[in-house]
Amino acid sequence: MSRILHQPQTQPLHTQPRWQHPLPDGRVQCDLCPRGCCLADGQRGFCFVRSNHGGRIVCDTYGRSSGFAIDPVEKKPLNHFLPGSRVLSFGTAGCNSGCRFCQNWDISKARDWDRLGVEASPDRIAHVADDYGVESVAFTYNDPIVFAEYAIDTARACRELGIHPIAVTAGYMSACARPEFYGAMDAANIDLKGFTEDFYRKVTGTHLQDVLDTIDYAVNEARTPSGSHVWVELTTLLIPGLNDDDAQLHAECAWIREHCGVDVPLHFSAFHPAWRMLDVPPTPPETLTRARRIAMGEGLRYVYTGNVHDVEGDTTFCPNPACRAALVRRDWYRILENRIRVDHDDDRADHDHVGHCPDCGTLIAGVW
Repeated sequence: MSRILHQPQTQPLHTQPRWQHPLPDGRVQCDLCPRGCCLADGQRGFCFVRSNHGGRIVCDTYGRSSGFAIDPVEKKPLNHFLPGSRVLSFGTAGCNSGCRFCQNWDISKARDWDRLGVEASPDRIAHVADDYGVESVAFTYNDPIVFAEYAIDTARACRELGIHPIAVTAGYMSACARPEFYGAMDAANIDLKGFTEDFYRKVTGTHLQDVLDTIDYAVNEARTPSGSHVWVELTTLLIPGLNDDDAQLHAECAWIREHCGVDVPLHFSAFHPAWRMLDVPPTPPETLTRARRIAMGEGLRYVYTGNVHDVEGDTTFCPNPACRAALVRRDWYRILENRIRVDHDDDRADHDHVGHCPDCGTLIAGVW
């Protein structure tokens, strides 16, 4: 696929600068994320891929990807967005978080991005996705926040061909950048990495409230160009001894219920030792089961376990307590059965196709 995508660059490497302002001392402040890096000419921000070129901060990885793959949408993970469909996934390099447990550290911490990438313009990515017959393109691997211009332009090119843009992100983004970024997406999976400021500050190098504000915006305010809600799912990677205690899980799920509603799917994923946390053991499967039980006890309707074989934890059940029929049965990323009844509803503004339980008729939240 890299050979197909590789081509002479058809768009300028340095696009029109956004989300920044000049400072009195001649530096420029980046307003894309809460770090607010203040850069003199030639300096790079924390993410390493946004730098000051002659008085403007640009995305140095625009038009250059670290790799491509075709995945099931469940791998993003999105369980309520066109289940069983295929996604063209790609990322660039760099990251504005400093997670000690980063699973993609070779990409997010890359400093030699100019050699590891293949060239691919937004239009080229969209047309290759169309040629392969995939339904969506996902901005993933490293956080698309740091290549926001590239992601937005690619999302627009994809939408023109009827392909859905998807963001997989940690949500560490400034308020001024959220509307344009999420307004370009049809769906997003946002990491909620824990639920204490101490965890966020010490383990990720970021701040909890900024992420909560992003999640709140994406779920409740973000709209696609057609006016539909952006479909959002959340993921928490459970790390033994750091963010998996009952009190933290109860607090997280209560916040989701109160601020996002009970229909936003939540994925609990298993940690595997990586990067600078090789001394922490993998997450036991029973921890995921306990977290799922807590979340459902807090009233969340769609809670899943990830990175483990757990058919029950991967299954979408009817939320009607009098029914609880198994509707979409999965094993890992493989769909074993899909019983969702999909109807076309012209009266609904958020999406054209709605899902129902075939047994009791209950509406099943999602894009089907």
